[in-house]
Amino acid sequence: MVDTKASDCRTIGHFYGVDGKKLQRQYKDYLSDFKDWDQKGHAKQWLIFPENIGPYLSIDETALSKGELYTIITNKKAKGRKGSIVAIFSGTKVGPIIEQLMKISAKERAKVKEITMDMANSMKTISKKCFPKAIQVTDRFHVQKLALEALQDIRIKHRWDAIDLENEQIKQPRAKNKTFVPKEFNNGDTRKQLLARSRYLMYKAPNNWTENQYIRSRILFDQYPDIKIAFDLAQGLRNIFNTATSIETAYTKLAHWYKDVENTGFRAFNTIANTITLNYRSILNYFINRSTNASAESFNAKIKAFRSQFRGVRNIEFFLFRLTKIFA
Repeated sequence: MVDTKASDCRTIGHFYGVDGKKLQRQYKDYLSDFKDWDQKGHAKQWLIFPENIGPYLSIDETALSKGELYTIITNKKAKGRKGSIVAIFSGTKVGPIIEQLMKISAKERAKVKEITMDMANSMKTISKKCFPKAIQVTDRFHVQKLALEALQDIRIKHRWDAIDLENEQIKQPRAKNKTFVPKEFNNGDTRKQLLARSRYLMYKAPNNWTENQYIRSRILFDQYPDIKIAFDLAQGLRNIFNTATSIETAYTKLAHWYKDVENTGFRAFNTIANTITLNYRSILNYFINRSTNASAESFNAKIKAFRSQFRGVRNIEFFLFRLTKIFA
């Protein structure tokens, strides 16, 4: 049966002078196989496709409707096409997910050699229990994201201070019926603007900066040396993932990075360093095959695009039916 988009039903209905919503209902109730779907009874809670298990999996969570989280396991080899979905579970609670996955034969589960994930303990517990022979790999981009958030946190604190300072500077002349003109740096930014407009350049490596971003960064780092130190720490962590060629090399470089973090005294970066220490084994496993969770993030984007075609999700079971028809 050819899958028809909900929006297409309305377009076709308009073309033939048929009510689009009625045509959509007809498709759901009669034209598609949804009515006789053998997994319909438990679709809201779980869906499993053991035949799609492969040696390299990803596990991640995504929101399907109204912010409700679902845990999704995908097969990387399928590259986001048919055969991608291994399992979908409502929620992130470990117990119910493990219960259903353990119904898959041990032989099938033993096929999994590697599984990538974020740093959530629930994901690690599920992987360890259900795929005991698989190497767990913490996604490098989740680690880097923590460092970038710590960097942005320092910038934002300075920005609030700059806003407070400018507000006070405006009040004083106003009381004397005068107008305050904020000082501009040589690139035309005020202090408040400098801190606001520096947001995006901090996500990029210096060799990817535009000329304006390079000029802005020099002013920013000159005015706020602590932001420069934090930026170098974030870039240093990125460089470890980019340049280390083995687990041993990465371990040594991370140890040096950890020492640099301790010397700065930045609370947020110390938290990151401790997080890395607690997850170092699965983080270092990245350097075996340089595997990431990018395929899971890409699949989440496909789900969001699919959801937008529906203009939201009114019927969870029917949405999952169509999703699995295409990707499972």
